[in-house]
Amino acid sequence: MIVTPLDSAVLDSKEQYVFYHKMVDFALKELIVAVQQQQILNDQEIRLFKQYCDLLLYSIEAMRVKYMYDEEENMKVDLTDSGFPNYLEFRYLFNDLELREDYLGKLTNIDVLKEEFLDTLLRKKEPIAKRKLFQAASIVYYTSAKKEFIFNRFVQGKIIEAPQGSPGQYLVSWSFYEVSHNRPFICYMYFDYDGSNPLKEREDIYYALKTVADREMNLDIMAYGIDKRLPKVLPKLIKRIDLGPIHNVFAKDENKVTHAILEGIAKKTIPLESYAISFKIDEVSSKSEFKEGSFFSKQTFQNWSDMYRQRYVFAPHRIIQLLYNKTPEIMNKLAKAPIQIADLKINK
Repeated sequence: MIVTPLDSAVLDSKEQYVFYHKMVDFALKELIVAVQQQQILNDQEIRLFKQYCDLLLYSIEAMRVKYMYDEEENMKVDLTDSGFPNYLEFRYLFNDLELREDYLGKLTNIDVLKEEFLDTLLRKKEPIAKRKLFQAASIVYYTSAKKEFIFNRFVQGKIIEAPQGSPGQYLVSWSFYEVSHNRPFICYMYFDYDGSNPLKEREDIYYALKTVADREMNLDIMAYGIDKRLPKVLPKLIKRIDLGPIHNVFAKDENKVTHAILEGIAKKTIPLESYAISFKIDEVSSKSEFKEGSFFSKQTFQNWSDMYRQRYVFAPHRIIQLLYNKTPEIMNKLAKAPIQIADLKINK
């Protein structure tokens, strides 16, 4: 039985690590498949969405290896409206791997460690000490994890040609980990370009996005900030995905979906590994253009539509039934009926 104190944000046992990582890994993979099957995003957006989720999965797996046998440090999970690791955990990974060579030089030689393991297991017939397991895990962590695959505070996608029939000729995507919520957001911008090739200006475009579009804010304010910074870029549609929270036994927030799941787990009407995922898409699009400035230096700006929000919930069948019973006001306002994904099965 895994006991998770709801007032604690620290995973402090091997069992909790195994449980948590299986849950997040399983939930994200189910979400990727379901978003594709339901055609919530177009094919190009799906490919980009999967790439950002792969970075998340890679980072969370690196955390699993890093902390599994560490008796001094514990991984922190955000319990308030997130379900993901605390943002600082991603920062720590990135900092660790910046100093990879320094750490590797201090670790026990892998051949020496293998000999010690074999001697302990085969000759002494004793279990491996936790200290030695931590050394082995550290070697795996520092030799296999790569800094370029860690989900950073801001992740920039490339400028590409948009699919035929898109609102703009070009598409650029980016993702950020919102520090105040401790969960990831993924953004897409379709735009036209007043020039021959936006790739010639890509560094300026990337800098503007990182400067004005790296956190959650009103989408029309974000759109105006991008528009103002980049005179030759004519944004036509901006779409932002809010990925999460992942509602589960580790959560502690005011969200009604989370409370329904926690209450069901407490009453043992649903299993401990029950979960659901909230998923929101916000959009603003250009309705028309206007020019502003002096006669000799006019800049074209967009008139933006009101923000359009679509809200989705992904959950296993039993959880969907529970949520219809406990939170019908939320379920009835979704863009689609709750989308069924698979149950998580954890051997106890």
